[in-house]
Amino acid sequence: MRKLIAALAILAAPAFAQTTPEKPLFGFTSESAQQQRALESDFDAKLNPQHLHDWMQRLTARPHHLGSAYDKANAEFIASLFREWGYDTKIEEFDVLFPTPRTRFVELVGPMKFVAKLNEPALPEDPTSGQKDEQLPTYNAYSVDGDVTAELVYVNYGIPKDYEELARRGVDVKGKIAIARYGGSWRGIKPKVAAEHGAVGCIIYSDPRDDGYFQGDVYPKGPFRNENGAQRGSVMDMPVHPGDPLTPGVGATKDAKRLDRKDAEVITKIPVLPISYSDALPLLRELAGPVAPTDWRGALPITYHLGPGPARVHLKLEFDWKMVTARDVIARLAGSEHPDQWIVRGNHYDAWVNGASDPISGLVAELEEARAIGELAKTGWRPRRTTISCAGRSLFGASGKDQGCSLPASAFR
Repeated sequence: MRKLIAALAILAAPAFAQTTPEKPLFGFTSESAQQQRALESDFDAKLNPQHLHDWMQRLTARPHHLGSAYDKANAEFIASLFREWGYDTKIEEFDVLFPTPRTRFVELVGPMKFVAKLNEPALPEDPTSGQKDEQLPTYNAYSVDGDVTAELVYVNYGIPKDYEELARRGVDVKGKIAIARYGGSWRGIKPKVAAEHGAVGCIIYSDPRDDGYFQGDVYPKGPFRNENGAQRGSVMDMPVHPGDPLTPGVGATKDAKRLDRKDAEVITKIPVLPISYSDALPLLRELAGPVAPTDWRGALPITYHLGPGPARVHLKLEFDWKMVTARDVIARLAGSEHPDQWIVRGNHYDAWVNGASDPISGLVAELEEARAIGELAKTGWRPRRTTISCAGRSLFGASGKDQGCSLPASAFR
């Protein structure tokens, strides 16, 4: 009986599949739905994963932060691909403020002495980790310069509710240096809220509970942050405005009117620096005061105390506040019926270091999509609306109100 049931099921399957109607496509007639499905199948057949692999290797071979030589080379390479695929392609250039460190110094001056190494050693398993001459050091862009020495206070994630909890426990950060762990909010919120509560400096570290051995194997054995890793990134005050700090609301062209740096609202009010959890451990170990609440405790081998002190920390930062060229690659494929209506696809291509995960993993997917659309266009098909594919720069180098790819009218004249 079981064999008969199985045989009937096999015979019935094709008949069932033939009688099951395809799910209708919203906005399409039966005839146009068939054409759309055929077009999508043709598009899918043109996608080639090997291209993503090859572009990933090419684009991440060297560090390519904003203003670097390889960032410019990547922009030109990306533009050459779009042109090869039939897109009207231009590179738009902007002059933006992009500080890089001259001095980074963190020292525990009491009760014991310790100087943070602030360094990510090269790994034999990762040849790109040794490209020290081209790598940006670990830092937070758009931190103000500063030289402060003060008692340390542990502020958990450094978000507003954490300061409410500190106040309930009688802990004040005024005149102190706040140390916060990454997580719970965007990193730029941490120095902003610390300054609002009177702190004179801010240190951010990656606790292994959130990003380290507590979660799983660390790099290079696994994907999680090892003891020497620190998270780079911008801390500009994004809620005020994104983009170039000196040209709020407008594109950062050569002739744009610029603010004096002292008038730029988005630069932090206090110095801030990211450090590894191996550098954070000696600082946190020397804290006393109340024991931290249960959900504030990380995975370091210490009892987490709030402070203030007796740990005293010296934090010194100086930056080279230079102007650099930011480049947007803008590729246009004119629509057949509604050329003034745009479908915009975008991803940034610059990175803090080599950027395989952020942003190149997203960019290569966008590139392959654009390539397949370009191949379809060469056969006579055309999108009804204009397709614009952008490879821009991330928010720390963005221009005006945009966050990764500006679309000035001049790009399409």
